Amino acid sequence: MTKRNQHVVPHPQGWAVKGASAERATKVVETQREAIGIARGIAQNQRSEMLSHGENGRIRERNSYGSDPYPPKG
Repeated sequence: MTKRNQHVVPHPQGWAVKGASAERATKVVETQREAIGIARGIAQNQRSEMLSHGENGRIRERNSYGSDPYPPKG
């Protein structure tokens, strides 16, 4: 399985969960909250990032579930 960041984006039928650079949505649901839950589960399983976009398409929230260094640099 490839490591692919998961994006929660607006969709004409609600909210979509899409893998980075994917043309098609993995899942389309009615609420953003439900889409975030699905994307979070996929990102945790793949040890990647989950990015939640707002209605305007801009990133609102970003969570990493990968191998981040601790303590963070900088």
